[in-house]
Amino acid sequence: MDALAVALALFALGFALAAAGALLVALSALRGARRPEGGVVLVVGPLPIAIGTSERATRALLALAIALTALAFALFLLLSWLAGAALKGW
Repeated sequence: MDALAVALALFALGFALAAAGALLVALSALRGARRPEGGVVLVVGPLPIAIGTSERATRALLALAIALTALAFALFLLLSWLAGAALKGW
């Protein structure tokens, strides 16, 4: 599978997840079970900024953002190490 196919698949997956989340929030509001909670995470460089409708949602988003930032950093280091090891023979 080439890089373009992977990029398009990831884009489609992200779009589908965002649409499903919006649909779930809308259905929850229509059901009237309780006030829906949500938020957004803005990543500026290595710093995640979380904004939410409640403290609970903001804390959950911030924890998720920190975990994903750490995972991205670890993958960057791993790929950098693998690329360096692969290019040693050049």
